[in-house]
Amino acid sequence: MNYKTKSKIEVFAIYLILAIVTVIIFYPLLWTIGMSFNQGSSLYSSSLIPKNFSLEHYKWLFSDQSDYLLWYKNSMIVSVAVTIGSVILTSLVAYAFSRYHFVGRKNGLYIFLLLQMFPVMMAMVALYIFLNMIGLLDTLTGLILIYLGGQIPFNAWLVKGYFDTIPRELDQAARLDGAGHLRVFWSIMLPLAKPILAVVALFNFMMPLFDFLLPSIVLSSSENYTLAVGLYNFINDQFANNFTRFAAGSILIAVPIAAVYLYLQKYLIGGLTAGGSKG
Repeated sequence: MNYKTKSKIEVFAIYLILAIVTVIIFYPLLWTIGMSFNQGSSLYSSSLIPKNFSLEHYKWLFSDQSDYLLWYKNSMIVSVAVTIGSVILTSLVAYAFSRYHFVGRKNGLYIFLLLQMFPVMMAMVALYIFLNMIGLLDTLTGLILIYLGGQIPFNAWLVKGYFDTIPRELDQAARLDGAGHLRVFWSIMLPLAKPILAVVALFNFMMPLFDFLLPSIVLSSSENYTLAVGLYNFINDQFANNFTRFAAGSILIAVPIAAVYLYLQKYLIGGLTAGGSKG
């Protein structure tokens, strides 16, 4: 087998793999979009290309008969709060571990690394009891606190690795000019760390919108449901299996995520490639 033939086979194999991956990714998405425009509510009567195109499910979601807008608002409150809180807390924690030497620093990093190996759900019983003790069970505030606490170890490691790539000479030069710790952090570190902070912001914004298990345990009142829990009820009720409404509601979840992604896209590539280059 000569070089040209081998090269053509390799190119063909690459394109074949890409085609298969594309089908795996886009086929469920296209089917969900098609289902959302089908009439009726049955999963089995729906088709990829709707025979009778209809917007009835989208109209119903925004009607007074549905709590979809309330769930959407709850999800946005949780996502925005978790995003802002995670960026602030993570950047402060990562800055401390990256720039300062203190008693317990090394052990603290090891603890963060160890905590990443265990999912938050392992502590769900303890968290449930804790939220009940402080009166935050079945509240969006309690859900936000769990998300914030659970993401600190992973986010701190990610941002610390990026902070370590920023030359310490910049800190020293700023301090020679009279800048304090907070000034160095705010004026030097944060502007240079925008790529990795954009990654943290995007990941933490997406998580509450897609997560079902944690909100379903913490939240019990319909008026406090997030989108994932609320939409699940469309297909969970044995007398109301509204798969088409579920599909329409799922499609609309992508709108804020797409908006945030487009806003942060200029930072995302640099943040994803540089975050773990130095630890």
